[in-house]
Amino acid sequence: MAIAEEFAGSDGATSLHQRILGDIRDRIVSGEWGPGHRIPFEHELTEEYGCSRMTVNKALSQLAKAGLIERRRRSGSFVRRPQSQAAVLEIHDIRIEVEALGLPYRYELISQTRRRATTMDRERLGADQSSSGQVLALQCLHHAGARPFCVEDRLINLGAVPEAADARFADAAPGPWLIGQVPWSSAEHVIRATAADPEVAAELNLAPGAACLVIERRTWSADRPVTHVRFTYPANAHAVVARFTPHDS
Repeated sequence: MAIAEEFAGSDGATSLHQRILGDIRDRIVSGEWGPGHRIPFEHELTEEYGCSRMTVNKALSQLAKAGLIERRRRSGSFVRRPQSQAAVLEIHDIRIEVEALGLPYRYELISQTRRRATTMDRERLGADQSSSGQVLALQCLHHAGARPFCVEDRLINLGAVPEAADARFADAAPGPWLIGQVPWSSAEHVIRATAADPEVAAELNLAPGAACLVIERRTWSADRPVTHVRFTYPANAHAVVARFTPHDS
C-alpha cells in the first residue's frame, strides 16, 4: 500500500481508514445522515478518498461492528440508529466503549478539588449526614475522535479511598483507577433524561437545552460509600442496555 494511501497527514499521525471512520461517524451522529440513509458504495468512497477498496472495507466493517451502520449483501451499507451502548448492570471503562466505535479515545481532566463534604456531597454519596469527612470533586471530559463523548462529574469519598487525594487524575481517568484500587460490594444506577445546562452544552459542543442522557452511579465497599459519578451524554449518540434473567417465584 502506498504511503499516500495509508496516511492522510504528512506527519503520518492519521490513517486514511480512521479519517473515513471519523467522517462517516460525524455525519451520522450530527444527524446529517439519518437512520436508513445509504452510505456511499465502496467504489464511491474509494474514488472520494483516493484509497484502495480494502481500506474502505476495513472502515465500513468497523462501523458495522460498532453498530452505527448495517451492511446488506448486494444492497450496500445503511445507517442504523447512531448509538453507543452501555450495559446498565456493569461498571465499564469508557475507553473500551469509545474504542468499540473504532475511534481514538482521549481523556481530559477539567478540574480537581479537595474539600470538606457539603450536605449535597453527602446526599450524592449516600453518606451519613452527621459525617464531616473530605471528598475529591472531579470534572472530566471523554473524547471519541475529534468529538466530545461524555462529561464525567465525580465525587470520591476520601474517608474510604484516602489514596485518591494524591492520585494523578490528569494522566488517567478516575473510574478505572478506582476499580483497581478499592473493591466495591454494591452499586446503584439511576438513568434519566435532562436538558444540557450552559456548562455541559459547552463541553459537549451542544446547544443549551439540547437533550442529554444522564447515568448516575453510586458504589459502596461494605457499608461505606466510595464514589458517586454522573456521566452526561448527547442523547442521540448513546443507548443504555440492561439484560435480565427470570428468577424462581
